[in-house]
Amino acid sequence: MAVQLLTPEGMFAPVPYHHVSISTGARHVHVAGQIARDAEGNPVAPGDLAGQLAHALRSTARGLAGAGATFADVVRLRFFVTNWSPDKYDDFVAGIERVVDELGIPQPLPPLSAIGVDYLFEPDVLVEVEAYAVLD
Repeated sequence: MAVQLLTPEGMFAPVPYHHVSISTGARHVHVAGQIARDAEGNPVAPGDLAGQLAHALRSTARGLAGAGATFADVVRLRFFVTNWSPDKYDDFVAGIERVVDELGIPQPLPPLSAIGVDYLFEPDVLVEVEAYAVLD
């Protein structure tokens, strides 16, 4: 595997992700922000943060697969969530948990950032997912 995930002793824990990823390899894969849209651009899971996040992660997996990668190769994830507030945490986690086994997403997750934003480029988009992976 080209990616080693770890949380060194003394770093804040427990969190549902690793703080550090170490990658080796020559091919870098960047998956642009994925949102809850089907292949024709139709909205998926309107108003449902968990449903939109699950769909965005499935789309991220398709992007990774297109480059010959999987979530096991992911060095970093970035989530943008509209109108973030702490009461959305359970729905956020539920969206990830919904597809962990299906997509082979490592647990704990790779290093990640969850960034609250006022809005994304369309009013019904609640979350966007970006991934960065490294392949041998």
